[in-house]
This record gives sequence, C-alpha cells and structure tokens, in this order.
Amino acid sequence: MKTFAKMSTTYAPTLKEDPAEAELASHKLLLRAGIIRKTAAGLYSYLPLALRSLHKIENVIREEMEAIGAQEMLVPMVTPGELWHDSGRWEKYGPELMRMEDRHGREFCLGPTHEETFTDLVRNELRSYKQLPVTLYQIQDKFRDEMRPRFGLMRGREFIMKDAYSFDADVEGMQKSYEDQKDAYARICERCGLQALPVVADSGQIGGDTSVEYMAIADAGEAELVWCDCGFAADTEAATAVVSVEEGQSGELEKVYTPNCSVIVDVAAFLQVGQAGTRKALALVTGDGEPAIVFVPGDHEMNDVKAEHTFGAYHLMTDEEIEHYGLVKGFIGPVGLPDGIAVYADKSLSASEWWLVGANERDYHYVHARLGRDFQIADDRWVDVVTAREGDGCPRCGKPLHGARGIEVSQVFQLGTKYSEAMGATFMDEDGKEKPFQMGCYGIGVSRTLQAVVEQHHDEQGIVWPVCVAPYEVEVIPLDAKGEVFEVAERIAAAAVEAGLEVVVDDRKERAGVKFADADLMGYPYQVILGKRGVKNGVAEVKDRATGERQEIALDDVASWLADKVLPQRA
Repeated sequence: MKTFAKMSTTYAPTLKEDPAEAELASHKLLLRAGIIRKTAAGLYSYLPLALRSLHKIENVIREEMEAIGAQEMLVPMVTPGELWHDSGRWEKYGPELMRMEDRHGREFCLGPTHEETFTDLVRNELRSYKQLPVTLYQIQDKFRDEMRPRFGLMRGREFIMKDAYSFDADVEGMQKSYEDQKDAYARICERCGLQALPVVADSGQIGGDTSVEYMAIADAGEAELVWCDCGFAADTEAATAVVSVEEGQSGELEKVYTPNCSVIVDVAAFLQVGQAGTRKALALVTGDGEPAIVFVPGDHEMNDVKAEHTFGAYHLMTDEEIEHYGLVKGFIGPVGLPDGIAVYADKSLSASEWWLVGANERDYHYVHARLGRDFQIADDRWVDVVTAREGDGCPRCGKPLHGARGIEVSQVFQLGTKYSEAMGATFMDEDGKEKPFQMGCYGIGVSRTLQAVVEQHHDEQGIVWPVCVAPYEVEVIPLDAKGEVFEVAERIAAAAVEAGLEVVVDDRKERAGVKFADADLMGYPYQVILGKRGVKNGVAEVKDRATGERQEIALDDVASWLADKVLPQRA
C-alpha cells in the first residue's frame, strides 16, 4: 500500500553553504539539497532522492525504447581485453580506459562503452538476415578514468548510461534504426523537461560516419554550439559554416615593416585593417611527422578536432622546431617558405585572391600577396579546419548563426561496419553471402541528464524540479508538528497519495523558516502550507515552486486540485 514519505526519516542531509569543490549551480544544489555525495574525485553516491529521479528518467527511456522495438538486457561492466584488441581500440582509446589484469594475468577493462561486448554477443547468434533487424540496450554504470573529473555528474569517472546497439542487414535498415533512435531521444529530452538541440557532432573515440548529439542548452555547458533559425545546429568541433573573409588590396607584392607585430591583433591595428583581412599561419607537425603550415582567416581559430581528422595525431611546432625548419615565429607566410614544408589553407580562403601575410622575416609582412601569382596551394590542400562561431553564415540558409553553450546528454552514431568487420561479426544475406552487420550505437547519460535538468531548472533559492523527474511531486508543510495542524497535514497527504500523487510531509520539529528554505532548496513542484489560521478557516496555502504563485484551496479540495495540476505534467 502506497503512503507518503516523511522528511524526518528521509535520508537527505542538506547543507547551508555551497561546497568549495562545486563550480556549477547544479553541482552545488545537488550537494546542498542532499541528493548526491562525493565519494572520491569523479565518484558520487546517489542518495534516496537522486535515485527516485534517476528511476523516473530510466522509466522514460524504457518506454521510448520499447515503443521502437529495442530490447533491454544487461552485460558485464568488466570487459575482456581480447575484445578490445579485436576492434583495435585497446591501444587507441587512451588512458581513459581503465585496464587491469585478473589473478591469471588475463587483460580486462572497465567498460566506458560496450560496442565490443554487444558485437561479440551477436556474432555467433544472429546468423541470418531473417533475424534482423535487432536493437539491444542496457542501463548500466560505466567508467572512464577522466584526467580532470569536474562539475559533479557532468564529467565524472563513474556514471549511469543507457547504451543501445542496432544490427541491420543493409545501410537503409541501419539508417532507419538510427532515425528511430534519434526521434526517441528527442522525445526523451522533452519528457524529462530538457530544452535540447540535436546538433551535428564529431564521432570521437566511437567512430563511424554520422553522429548527432542532443545538447541541453545551458550557459555552464562545456560544449560550444552554433545554431540557426532554419533548424541547423552543430557542435563547433564539427560545424561547417560560411566564413566571411575580408579581401586584401590588389597590387604588386610589397614587403612592409611591421615592428613587434607577431600576433594578428597587432598586425591588424598597425596596418589599420580588420582581423578578417589578415591570414593566420599555424605551424604544425602532422601525424606522419611531416612539417606543415596551415592558413586560416585571421579572426578565426583552427579547430583541434577537425585538424586531427585532417593531419592525424599532429602537434603544433615548438619554438625549437620552428627554428629547426627555418621559420620565423609570428611572421610566417606562404611566399618564400623554406623547401619541404607543405602548405594548407582553410576552404573559407579559397575564393580570396589577395592576402595579407607574414613575410618569413622578422618584423615584416607582405601586402598584396596574390594567390596563384605569388604563391600556390594545391587542390588537395584546401581543408576544413576552422572553428565555426556566432555570426558565421549558416551552411543551409546562409543566415548568421547564433552561439550557445550546451551540455551533451545523449548521442547517436551510424557505425556502419566499423566494428562488425574488425570483429568478424557476419550474417548470411538472402543471396547466400556472408556480410558484416550494419551497426549503430546510441548513448544517453542518465546521471548527466539528472544534473542537466537541475542546471536548466533552478533559481537563487534552489532546485525547481519539473514534475516529470521530481523525487516527490508534492511537499506538505505543517507549521506545527503536532496537534490539529499536523493531523490535517497527514489527512491531506494521504488523500493526495490516494489521488495518485507522490508526497512527502515535512514532519520535523523545525522553525517555519527552516522548512520553507529547505522546501525551496529541494525544489518539489508543489508545496502545501498549513498553519493554525488556515486550518481554522478551512484552507491550505498551495505554492507553485516554479512560478512562486500562491493560492488558498479548501482543505477538502487540495488533493483533487493537486491531481489536476500534477498528473498532466508527468512524463
């Protein structure tokens, strides 16, 4: 039989002050409201209130997965190293992969994700195209040994994640599974009360050709986004934008004296041009060990992720390497570069004929440097490496992009045959040939979603839970912990439970101010406040936590009034 909870017996130890380790508002509030506790760097315990909300998020996920035919299961968190060797990721994944050996010297790792495990699971079980498509998922703890865990549940080492894997016979089937998951993820965000954008993303360590992240919009988000009113949105690590470039002046190549102007802002100011009218040179060594210079618009930056896709595991040259290759730091240009150095340029510069560039001589720059006359860039060395930013043109409609920051809460990938080919996971097609599965993978950070909700839903007093994920939907606050007031509070709480609501009663022997402060800190959506005067007059004061609105409701009507408000807001 369902009953209401009591604050006196609920393990939710609150804090009066912000913890010193917490930077984000959501991290501070989760700690202060007694929802999570830090165990070690990047490791958190989920206290009872957290677990109630996490279960609600998980149930939304399960309902949406069931609606598209995905099947829930569970695999071990510990994964045999041999599977990661099969996929080639044992060496590539990096130090975030927690590797270990058992007592027999066999290699294992704590799973940060489970592409290998699920691929291994089906490679000897799904043998015919008639068994496809299949999508399997789990909700499980994951572990990534982050170098600098921070921001609470946003970037922890251990976290709760829903990960799903689809197996299809052909590309069309894989794309349908991908679209089904993508649509389901949009619904999950909406049902959890998150304002989120689907953005084009880089596939990172997972791999594959196509990826979309769902980013919860938040000023405190780690990711930088650009988006357009037409519907385009992308992480700046993956965004291709229309970059406006200022054309230099035409004329004969001219070397000009630019004393102490080794950075773009100084060059632009000295020559009285906009930074977009200059060209920034970046000296690097490619993953193959070859020296290269990359030119980008002077008002933009090279994007590390895009550059790694282009140049492999590159690094920017050290001062010693710059000197070794005969370059002059701060004054590098494409005219008269030393032999043996490859020259690249961002595609945004391809239509620009006249450049302002370094003269490869200290304190000098060239003006009127003409592409095709004074220097050349090979056709295969025009690359997309700049970071898109607010104000650049939308690649779809050309209108200026908006900038925002976001918290990644989920991501979907089209893997193709990346894992199935590497691990020999094949099936018999209808033409009688062995073919590798077409795969997709799909992840939702469940614990991260919890904190993202708080980051989007809070005020100066505390958390403002949406009904759909609130630990409790209603808090009854008797201002007297005994006598008639308390008896009425219990009666209203029981009636609200009978009406199908989740209720907690603050039965503590605390001052009214303490109860009100904790109620706002914990953020339950509706507060029912009962005092002697109200009970005498036959009314309770009901406060909407989100709006702050208060109104008096007849005692006998409180439960039904709350049910009319709460039940339609459930996920």
